[in-house]
Amino acid sequence: MNDPNGLIQWDGQYHLFYQYNPNGPSWGTIHWGHAVSGDLVHWTDLPLALSPTPGGPDADGCWSGCAVDEGGVPTLIYTGVYPERPCLATSADDLRTWQKHAGNPVIASPPEGLDVVGFRDHSVWREGRTWYQVIGSGIRNVGGAILLYRSPDLIHWEYVRPILVGDSSRTESLPTGTMWECPDFFPLGDRHVLLVSVYEDRPLYTAYFIGTYAGHRFTPETLGKLDCGDIHLYAPQTMLDDRGRRIMFGWIQEGRAEEAQQAAGWSGVMSLPRVLCARPDGLLGIEPAPELESLRGRQRRYTEVALAPSGSGVLEDVRGDCLEIAAEFEPGEAAPAGGAKQFGLKLRCSPDGSEQTSVLYDRSAGRLVFDRERSSLSPDAQRHAQEGALNLAAGEGLRLHVFLDRSVVEVYANGRLCLTSRIYPSRTDSLGMDLFARGGRAWLKSLDVWEMDSIWAGRSRSP
Repeated sequence: MNDPNGLIQWDGQYHLFYQYNPNGPSWGTIHWGHAVSGDLVHWTDLPLALSPTPGGPDADGCWSGCAVDEGGVPTLIYTGVYPERPCLATSADDLRTWQKHAGNPVIASPPEGLDVVGFRDHSVWREGRTWYQVIGSGIRNVGGAILLYRSPDLIHWEYVRPILVGDSSRTESLPTGTMWECPDFFPLGDRHVLLVSVYEDRPLYTAYFIGTYAGHRFTPETLGKLDCGDIHLYAPQTMLDDRGRRIMFGWIQEGRAEEAQQAAGWSGVMSLPRVLCARPDGLLGIEPAPELESLRGRQRRYTEVALAPSGSGVLEDVRGDCLEIAAEFEPGEAAPAGGAKQFGLKLRCSPDGSEQTSVLYDRSAGRLVFDRERSSLSPDAQRHAQEGALNLAAGEGLRLHVFLDRSVVEVYANGRLCLTSRIYPSRTDSLGMDLFARGGRAWLKSLDVWEMDSIWAGRSRSP
């Protein structure tokens, strides 16, 4: 499975569609899978929503898109390939089965006069009686581009203009590449947010722009990384729920060799649901959905712990590969036993330390680092470090919220930085957890660790 698609809340139920290959754990013969949930946490699989139609405009795959409510009719807008063209499907039985529009594709070709690189993936909304959509694209030798269309009925579309064009010649620390796919455009607070997955640039990642939208033009004021795990969190999509929250899911990619994926029999997973908000500092706020607290099992709590470079050993009784962790550290300059250059958590530790993964804060660099160098003894697993800038204000503590789910790790820091990654310990006893400090002492204010229950109600956990 890969990209989340068609996120929508219908009659109180959350629907998640996604890119899916029913024929094996690799990309190809793309369909739309479908799952439903009443609480964003516990999910039920439903039959396939979309399958390629031989001889049709989606014969080679039903690629990414979105879902909208057209006067009480659930409607999907997705990309048929090859060539890449927007297609439409509707449901008459509460999103269980789908009928494709006889006139697909609803847009026959990209705009005349533009030499585009890609023409796929859709974000659709309504202003008054008019529908608008943006399509992911790129302009050759220029950069990524998001193209705006409008329609009275979701079928007849008129090209308006690009709402934003990138610059592929950027040499800054955050290049924006030559093609933007999986766009998502939505209001948040008094600003608008544009999410784009930066394609054909290494490493792949998802960027967010925050700015103003007026006169069908988007003027960005902030550019940032949505997730510092780069390609491990990709192609996200959001929806507005009935509580007014902007909920996001993303595709978490693998970090192991293709042969290992084939042997495992599966590839790809959805992220946990995240809630987005507009922060007063102009950055995008990201937190895990509070509904996830329903998975909390047995809890262990620690407070006021001094961490010495020689090791803590405080967490000798904490073991597991399905844990929720909330930790708060005092900033070094204010800590009673401060001075550490680096401090943080160790996860999935083997008894002899040959396998371990660190989530650490580097004070001098102002960066959060996910160190996978010793995460696995397997040659099939990626082990390079991932990191992102996290400059703490004077007196601001480090707050880590970590979800460990076997090979998946999602790290949330101070409400403004996310880092999603994959680890594949090879030893069955790599289940330990620890605290650490390097180059001096650090101070832990509090640590809560919960064992996590399965989302599959009534089912035992699978290996």
